[in-house]
Amino acid sequence: MIRVLIIDDDFMVAKVHAGFIQRTPGFAVVGAAHSGAEALAKTRDLRPDLVLLDIHLPDANGLDLMLQLREIAPELDVLVISAAREVETVRRALRGGIVHYLIKPFSQADLQERLEHYRSAYQSLDSSKDVAEQSDVNRVFGVERQEFIERPLPKGCSPETLKMVEAVLRSAETDLSAAEVADLTGTSRVSARRYLEYLHDEARVQVRLKYGAGRPERRYLMNPQ
Repeated sequence: MIRVLIIDDDFMVAKVHAGFIQRTPGFAVVGAAHSGAEALAKTRDLRPDLVLLDIHLPDANGLDLMLQLREIAPELDVLVISAAREVETVRRALRGGIVHYLIKPFSQADLQERLEHYRSAYQSLDSSKDVAEQSDVNRVFGVERQEFIERPLPKGCSPETLKMVEAVLRSAETDLSAAEVADLTGTSRVSARRYLEYLHDEARVQVRLKYGAGRPERRYLMNPQ
């Protein structure tokens, strides 16, 4: 569960945002702060994973506050929610390493879309992986390829078989090897590997390496949608 602290000087706005977050699977609101001083104290006490940060606070500029928050919690992620539209403000926020900048007013769907991207992209870069795949980086920077089925398939591959491979991966409870996918789809191992690598190139699946005797085995897992 991703723990969220809301930082906004307007009590009612913070309450509305809390309702949006609580209706987003995988997220829990751990508290709300309405000033810079309160935000520092609650970050220290509650240790959130993510803060929703307004820029205009009664005792602090949100972007200055962001630096202080990270002194307390270096791995804290920040999603700015503000009515501030000045280009320089947005640039400064981006340079500060925010995960997104959402301009008020916004809808529940707008916020949920950003939260779901954060969960699937940023949270996938966890400490269980020693190295990042290009597909991992693509998700973080929002450059995932769309409509992959319309892109040219490798020679000898068909859209129908590709859909079947994808369905097998989606229904699996764990990662699968090319040999396992071949058995489940009735294709050859070489053919299954070709489809799996295509899906990996399209950032639709991630690859996990299983180490043992000899070369590590490549195992494939469908990315969250």
